[in-house]
Amino acid sequence: MGSLHADNLESISVCSQNPLDPDEFRRQGHMIIDFLADYYRDVENYPVRSQVEPGYLHKRLPESAPYNSESIETILQDVQKDIIPGLTHWQSPNYFAYFPSSGSIAGFLGEMLSTGFNVVGFNWMSSPAATELESIVMNWLGKMLKLPESFLFSSDGSGSSGGGVLQGTTCEAILCTLTAARDQMLNKIGRENIGKLVVYASDQTHCALQKAAQIAGINPKNFRAIPTSKATEFGLSPNSLLSTILADIESGLIPLFLCATVGTTSSTAVDPIGPLCEVAKRYGIWVHVDAAYAGSACICPEFRHFIDGVEDADSFSLNAHKWFFTTLDCCCLWVKDPNALVKALSTNPEYLKNKATESKQVIDYKDWQIALSRRFRSMKLWLVLRSYGVANLRTFLRSHVKMAKQFEGLIAKDKRFEIVVPRKFAMVCFRLKPTAILDRKLGENGTDYIVEDQTNEINGKLLESINASGRIYMTHAVIGGIYMIRFAIGATLTEERHVNLAWKVVQEHTDAILGGLNGNIDHQLED
Repeated sequence: MGSLHADNLESISVCSQNPLDPDEFRRQGHMIIDFLADYYRDVENYPVRSQVEPGYLHKRLPESAPYNSESIETILQDVQKDIIPGLTHWQSPNYFAYFPSSGSIAGFLGEMLSTGFNVVGFNWMSSPAATELESIVMNWLGKMLKLPESFLFSSDGSGSSGGGVLQGTTCEAILCTLTAARDQMLNKIGRENIGKLVVYASDQTHCALQKAAQIAGINPKNFRAIPTSKATEFGLSPNSLLSTILADIESGLIPLFLCATVGTTSSTAVDPIGPLCEVAKRYGIWVHVDAAYAGSACICPEFRHFIDGVEDADSFSLNAHKWFFTTLDCCCLWVKDPNALVKALSTNPEYLKNKATESKQVIDYKDWQIALSRRFRSMKLWLVLRSYGVANLRTFLRSHVKMAKQFEGLIAKDKRFEIVVPRKFAMVCFRLKPTAILDRKLGENGTDYIVEDQTNEINGKLLESINASGRIYMTHAVIGGIYMIRFAIGATLTEERHVNLAWKVVQEHTDAILGGLNGNIDHQLED
């Protein structure tokens, strides 16, 4: 790959081929598929977390784009040589970090079809199939989750129903619903009162809510991250919500929006949806349920109870690109009152006016989202649902939960470790115990806080040592002041042997870390 100067222009032969020549598309497409098939076959052999240093790619690539065309063969060689070393391999079976970004053949091929058609389905007229397929698959998935009818499109086509829309991410879904709730409230109390609106969540809620509140114009002082505790397994207490609401009302503020979470990022904690909705509805608060990670599991009957009470919420979302084998991006959002979204987000310029829209018989999804343009996301979700079916999808999810239980059992056999919070889905949160590090009991000589600080520090060193090896990749969270290691199973290629390997890696690095302490910790405590 290289750049060429202007004085060389006469010697350059330009590419005369049409950029969408069918035969060349077929030839190059086969090469890309072969390349990716080999990548998936070999991905477990790569270091999971990229080992490069910041700025590595600037040293490998030229400073300007090539003037002349280059062959796909050359480009793929550069992908292998320069790009793959800089990837953290989210599809690796040894990837256990953050939350999964699970893929599948069906999801990938659906993405290919979507990208190949390259429609811009902002309204029904711009591509009727894109709009109608989206409404159909959202009803399919809603029924799989046993969402109440009030969240689904009505079968008779009446405009009085709820409905679903595919957003890019949870960040977008929360911003859209918060904006709808904001405008709904301001239309009642006057726009000049926006500074009085209050948004509620727990201290475990994803930071996407805080960003959405800032964008929506909510006063940062009116963002409530209500503390949680081990007593409620870090779920939001309805009593804590109620007391916070009452204090705000007493101060002349106006409660607006509550985000309840099913499967928090730090620990997969679950907020009690029903009791929280009961409190919120007394004060006219819009309730959004964020089930970005764990919502997928709720197609399994044994997990459905985690979203009990959703019938009293106003909106509900999950990320099919996390744990539902659908490639990024694909966030599924259902709302009871689509008109609230439309009123807050719609525009109707002359150049988009058409008879279908004016008939009020169609959906224009541009009015359900922030942007105007939108991708044909429903194609990949449709392929996933059809290619695997409900039974296989449940089996895939259950296999991940089973492997998480397996890892949990391995931890229980090693007395140096402890489970920090109860496992609910396919993520295990664990740490080295203080007694394994210090060989003493907590509370001795009043050194609790020193012991915990040192325990956190050693667990952090353990995690970094493991990740730096490239053999597996995990991430951490701090909850209740405790630094814990998160082991999230969900990569499509992960098998039991990879879980066993991961535990072996954890034990090896633990032996090395503890063996290297040599009493240093005790000296620090004495100091």
